[in-house]
Amino acid sequence: MQKNEYLKQIDTVIEKGAYKDNWASLSAHRTPTWYYRDKFGIFIHWGVYSVPAYGNEWYSRNMYIENSVEYRHHLETYGSHKDFGYKDFIPMFKGENFQAEKWTALFKEAGAKFVMPVAEHHDGFAMYDTEYNPWNAKAMGPCRDVLGELKSACEKEGLTFCASTHRAEHFFFMNGGRTFDSDIRQGDYEDFYGPAFYDEKLGGDEPMTKTCDTVDEIGPSQEFLEDWLCRTCEIIDKYRPKILYFDWWIQNQAFKPYLKKLAAYYYNRALEWGCEVTIDYKHNAFVPGTATYDVERGALEGISPTPWQTDTAIGKLSWGYRKDNNYKSAYEIVTTLIDIVSKNGMLLLNVGPKPDGSITEEERTTLLETGRWLKENGEGIYGTTCWRFYKEGEHQAKSGMFSEGDVAYTPEDFRFTYKPGIVYAFQMKPPAAKTLTLKSFPTYKGGYCIKNVSTLGTNLAENFSCDREGLHISLKNTGKPELPLCYKIELE
Repeated sequence: MQKNEYLKQIDTVIEKGAYKDNWASLSAHRTPTWYYRDKFGIFIHWGVYSVPAYGNEWYSRNMYIENSVEYRHHLETYGSHKDFGYKDFIPMFKGENFQAEKWTALFKEAGAKFVMPVAEHHDGFAMYDTEYNPWNAKAMGPCRDVLGELKSACEKEGLTFCASTHRAEHFFFMNGGRTFDSDIRQGDYEDFYGPAFYDEKLGGDEPMTKTCDTVDEIGPSQEFLEDWLCRTCEIIDKYRPKILYFDWWIQNQAFKPYLKKLAAYYYNRALEWGCEVTIDYKHNAFVPGTATYDVERGALEGISPTPWQTDTAIGKLSWGYRKDNNYKSAYEIVTTLIDIVSKNGMLLLNVGPKPDGSITEEERTTLLETGRWLKENGEGIYGTTCWRFYKEGEHQAKSGMFSEGDVAYTPEDFRFTYKPGIVYAFQMKPPAAKTLTLKSFPTYKGGYCIKNVSTLGTNLAENFSCDREGLHISLKNTGKPELPLCYKIELE
């Protein structure tokens, strides 16, 4: 479909649909029931950037920033940027071991309920079969519709299929190549490298800190915005993702009319399909109540009145594959998941496969150990809501984006979730003693009557008692577990 025809179709769908392209109408959106119930999903950063496997998934930008470590690495490893540019990694991105069914089987074993591949990263290489971008994984590289294969595999496994697009930032992403003699200046590959619009404010190695303002005099052109809208709606119509995730820069004022159109079109399409969908966003791209707020590599300070999401990665140094990445343990993932859910949130956990399509052993190990824990303790995660308060104890994660780090939990640190008549208390650090006291459950001043206490997945809880000091639980001496324990507290 020609883009002018698609733009007309978008307007027609909005005109005839229940959702209009204004905030008042879009505020009728609700968090999908399945999303709030399922809590835990898998993010996938797989693309051409996995070939150099150096720095991080921003290699396509940083390699064109003079004197950056990626720039120097590229010169030393691949030669001049005018002779070997980012486009020249595409033939090396073969994905010969990619098997969507194996990926989704692993994700299901890990306890995940939804899966979100990145359809297109900032580098402009589409991982799906598209009418609007000749630089795509179906036409070159793996020569496969990665998004389509993952959607089919998810449906077979009973996982909910979602998608992410980071196309917005492509307007300027590789603009460093404008400042010196590189293949970006040659002009032969503008359909791949994009406008690569250069401005000092959009230059350098920290564009995120310079472009987070919602109102900014620098924004994409109308041509780019209309192209972005059509490309994104193509993903919606062709793959029907149940979540559409956006990275930063869409909060830029120039995007606002197009975001409203996009959301109205997406939500109206979902009504036609008879399913629940949402959009994940950062900063203030959407107004509250119209989509789902996301905090990257961080958390909120307390319980949110509306459901929200944290996205983070098993890899500590990069979202995409990096040869020398450091990886989080299952303990780090499980405690993050518990903390986020206790605050009324959901967790999206990223993996970064190798260029051949295989998933690293480190990530596999963390996923499988997380899955084993969830098989025993998932009752306290899936289908829960937040409790009256989310924690007991002094130690907690820092709030805000990019604030994550090791939290020195102790056996006195707990997180709480709730189902009707049941409180789940997660002990964030395995107990060192045979008895513990939950001070949040005293029997005076209107305290709850407790009918029973047990431990999920184990038989550690031997007996319990309540007094003015709180709920006392005696444990059997069965060794020290490595991952958090979950106490199921049934109320009278």
